[in-house]
Amino acid sequence: MIDATATRGVVLEMKDERRAMHDGYVFLDEKCLLLAAEILRELERYGALRREFINLNAGAIAALEAAIARHGLHGLQVYPAADLTGSRISDSRRAVMGVRLQEVALDAGSLAALPAMDPSPEAEACRRAFAGLLATAGPLAASSGNLERLSLEYQRSARRARALQDVLLPELDREVYEIESHLQELEQEDAIWMRRQSKA
Repeated sequence: MIDATATRGVVLEMKDERRAMHDGYVFLDEKCLLLAAEILRELERYGALRREFINLNAGAIAALEAAIARHGLHGLQVYPAADLTGSRISDSRRAVMGVRLQEVALDAGSLAALPAMDPSPEAEACRRAFAGLLATAGPLAASSGNLERLSLEYQRSARRARALQDVLLPELDREVYEIESHLQELEQEDAIWMRRQSKA
């Protein structure tokens, strides 16, 4: 239904609003493209970290099996663990289109440990293997979190862009068209009335 107070000024305001909505849609569309590119870069990084983690995990399992074969399960359980009290996690952050991204690294230090009662190369290799696995877990977890945040922001932005393109902009276009059509009809009626008055 056309508002009886609709005027050319209202139409101009609606067209300004449409331009602003269209600019918002363009921004969201470009944002989605930038986020998608960042997701692809982060996926590549995540894939490399995951492959490294899987390889290190396989090496750690093999080292654990060798250490258990040498010391037995109970002997390995009392073998001194690496001292991680001097380790430090470094965390650098950056933002892409408002999405906070992290890069994490573990500086494990010297990984010193108390002397073992029955030291062996197998147990030492096992300790080093799991320390390496631990150092890779942090960057992998950070990359996984980055992908989650990027994905959520991409979905949110894509939903907003679709709402503008598929719902709000077409509705506004239809309203502007209806008001302009109504105003043209009124102008034609006024012109006909004026002609009739001038002839009378």
